[in-house]
Amino acid sequence: MDNASAITVFTLSGLNGTEKYRIPLFVVTFLCYSLIWVANVTIIVTIIMDKNLHEPMYILLCNLCINGLFGTAGFYPKFLSDLLSSTHVISFSGCLLQGFVVHAYIGVDFSILLIMSLDRYVAICRPLVYHSVMTRQRVGLLVLYAWLLPATLVMVGSITTFILKLCDSHIPRLYCINYFVNKLACTASVANFIIPACTYTIYVCHFVIIFWSYFYLIRTCRQSKEKMSKFMQTCLPHLFCLKILGVSLLFDLMYIRFGSVDLPQGLRSFMAIEFLVVPPILNPVIYVLETQRQIKFFHS
Repeated sequence: MDNASAITVFTLSGLNGTEKYRIPLFVVTFLCYSLIWVANVTIIVTIIMDKNLHEPMYILLCNLCINGLFGTAGFYPKFLSDLLSSTHVISFSGCLLQGFVVHAYIGVDFSILLIMSLDRYVAICRPLVYHSVMTRQRVGLLVLYAWLLPATLVMVGSITTFILKLCDSHIPRLYCINYFVNKLACTASVANFIIPACTYTIYVCHFVIIFWSYFYLIRTCRQSKEKMSKFMQTCLPHLFCLKILGVSLLFDLMYIRFGSVDLPQGLRSFMAIEFLVVPPILNPVIYVLETQRQIKFFHS
C-alpha cells in the first residue's frame, strides 16, 4: 500500500505504434487546433462587436464557442507536446487537471444546449412573453448555471479520485479522464460509483428535457408555416450541434464500456478524441452562416 501512494506520474499509451507518423500527425493536429481557434474566436468577436446580436440565442452561442476553446485547451497542447516527445507521461496533478477540463467541457456543452432548446421553445411557442421571460438577468443566471453545475460535479469527482490509493500508473489513452484513473485504484470506492451515477442521471435528465422541448416545438410548428420557417432558421443549427456532440460522445462511451483491444490503435484513439475534434470545429461552421444572415438582415 505504501508503494501505491507513491505514484505521482502516469504513462499514456495512446500514441504507441505511431512513431513513423508523428510529424504528419503533428502538422494535421496543429492545423486542426488553429482552425478551432480561428472559427470560434471569429464567432465570439462577431457577437461581442455587433450589438444587434446581443440576444439570448447569440449570448449562448458565444458561451458555446468559449467552452469549445476551454475544452480543447485541455487536450491539444499536451497532445502536440507528446507528438514531439519520445516519452508520454503526465503528472498526477496534471492528469486530474486535464480530466477536470475535459469532463467540464462536455457538461457545459450539454447545459448550454439545454438552455438553447428552452430559449427556442419560449421564442417560438410563447413569443408574447419571450422578452419578459428571457431577460438579461435571467440569461446571465442560466449561463452561470451552465458553467457552475458541471464544474461542481467534476470537482467533486476529482476530489474523490485524488484521495484514491493507486496500484498502477498506466493509462491506455491519449489523455487522462477520471474513469481510467479510478480503474487504477487498489480497492473500489463507493463514492467513485455514486458520483458518476449522479452525474449521468443529471445529464440524462438534460437530454430528456432537450428532446421534449424540440418534440413540442416540432409539433407546434407544424400548425403554422411562419413558425415552421422560424424553426428551420433558428433550431436546426442547435439540433445539428446536439447530434454532433451526442454521436461523438457515444463513440467514446461505447469504447470505454465495450471497447476491445482487438481494435486498431488508430481507431481507438480517434474514437477517444472525436468529441474534442468534431464539435469544436463544426459548431462555429454551422452557426456562422446563420450569424452572417442575421447581420445582413439587421443592416439591410
